[in-house]
Amino acid sequence: MNASPRRTRVLLTALLLALGLLAGCTNETPATPDATRTPDAGVGEVTVADDGVQEITLETGDDYVFTPDTFTVAPGQVRLTVTNVATQLTHNFAFTAGAGPAEITEEIPLLAPGQSETIEFTVTATGDYPFECTFHTALGQVGTMVVSGPAADPSAGAATTSPTG
Repeated sequence: MNASPRRTRVLLTALLLALGLLAGCTNETPATPDATRTPDAGVGEVTVADDGVQEITLETGDDYVFTPDTFTVAPGQVRLTVTNVATQLTHNFAFTAGAGPAEITEEIPLLAPGQSETIEFTVTATGDYPFECTFHTALGQVGTMVVSGPAADPSAGAATTSPTG
């Protein structure tokens, strides 16, 4: 009678060891997000176009982040472009409803890998305006547009400000 429980323990131990060895023998390399991705030139830099509109380009990829995830603009018109540099994932862009000092309803619909889209809007109230990819918010794909300082000067031309974050 004692042989049966002992035999069962030996078989279970052998089975667990075999499973452990098989799990360690896979040739697959675990997928890692491209967190060290280098953004294209000009990404995250707020510039003022010849028409006086502040311009910023954000990138998003397979790493579930916006680059940059925080940037600062002055009150006034903003032209925001989002480029999806992912190889596999689709993303969108929207300001988080009810979270900023004022509502910004313009949004960018689902972008396939390699696609870009631009929205234009006006902000007058200073403060923090959270934004997100509504499909990947729970994974941390969020950011903040900070509106501060005096209103943008439409005659400023190609003046630039540095991104934050």
